Amino acid sequence: MHGPPPQTRPASRALRAALFTDTLADVNGVARFIRNVADLSLAQGRELTVITSTRLPAPSAPNIINLPPVFSRAMPGYADLQLALPPLARTLALARALRPHVIHVSTPGPVGLAGLLAARTLRVPVVGVYHTDFPAYVERLVRDDSLAWFTKAAMSAVYSRFAAVFARSADTAAALTRLGIAPQRIRPLRPGIVTGRFHPRFADEPFVRSLGLAPGSLRLLYAGRVSTEKNLPFLASLWRRASPLLASRGINAQLVIVGDGPCREQLQRTLPDAVFTGFRHGSELAALYASSHLFVFPSTTDTLGQVVMEAQASGLPVLVSNLGGPRDVVGHDRTGLVLPADNLPAWLDALVTLALNHDRRTEMSRAAHLAMQPFDMHTSFDHFWSVHEEVALSPAPRTHARRPGQPRAHARATAPSPR
Repeated sequence: MHGPPPQTRPASRALRAALFTDTLADVNGVARFIRNVADLSLAQGRELTVITSTRLPAPSAPNIINLPPVFSRAMPGYADLQLALPPLARTLALARALRPHVIHVSTPGPVGLAGLLAARTLRVPVVGVYHTDFPAYVERLVRDDSLAWFTKAAMSAVYSRFAAVFARSADTAAALTRLGIAPQRIRPLRPGIVTGRFHPRFADEPFVRSLGLAPGSLRLLYAGRVSTEKNLPFLASLWRRASPLLASRGINAQLVIVGDGPCREQLQRTLPDAVFTGFRHGSELAALYASSHLFVFPSTTDTLGQVVMEAQASGLPVLVSNLGGPRDVVGHDRTGLVLPADNLPAWLDALVTLALNHDRRTEMSRAAHLAMQPFDMHTSFDHFWSVHEEVALSPAPRTHARRPGQPRAHARATAPSPR
């Protein structure tokens, strides 16, 4: 069987897209990005349907469909994350009923793979965002060459089927190239946040004091998953050295950890003087950003670091690593500092220097807030949607990429047009 004929070519404003994601109800930057995309598509009258499968409480919206999974379980070591298997027959039937011109696969999990199968069945092109650099996680954290090779091969096999892959940073684009994805398929996605939700004016002293933050303290903030891949052991070492130095200079400083994850209990034992708030959302998260003074984010594997943008929009100078995507959204020495990933003395010097220099922090705070204003989510979404239109309207190249380490071919073939 050759499957149904490909979808007819859409008019620009009539594009139908289906987005498949394994994460939507979870608390992470990927889920927030997808929820923002769903909200904006609804507000602008775009025909985008988000499809997921989870037992967690999913957002309720006319363009979000949650198919109850046939099986789900907590991810090992991540009680708040689920691995769910979607009902495949219902998923494919839904895709046929939606008749999308293009399918977006947001995650390479079971739901994302169901989306790939739907695209193959319907003979429509696939677009996606490389949200998570799993090979980098394995290389830097597990340090197992065999597992690293397998992870690269698996990611290459998935993303080679995409007509276009969004890269959220220069590091992400380089990672995709290492997977063998052809450069012409890699599209930089303009970063975006809902800038109106993050602003220095949202500082709320009564609220943050209710969480245990001392009045008048200098607050150093981390926000994100509390897990090893965020380089939090490095943050713990940094704070253990910085805290007595700041105290000796008369600075009453507090480290605030916003988020949750498998390392929280261990980190609380290691840092008994830090304030752990758990997950915070909406106005509470905005208030924590705006009521703090410095954002510290040592992750080396994030493809973007949405929290880094939110922190800057809230007027926080930021300290980030020179590995990963966050460095792309930081103006070094203007809105924050980009520091050598494993150089603890450099981080210690930067943190203490900024903590002691109120005027420099104030200058960086203003610059950080202003620098984020052009990165509104509306602009990011317009670009996101235009690439889907372009892919749906254009003949798609054959979805084949080199395996990592495989030589480039001298000639390329093209697949039939999706028109």
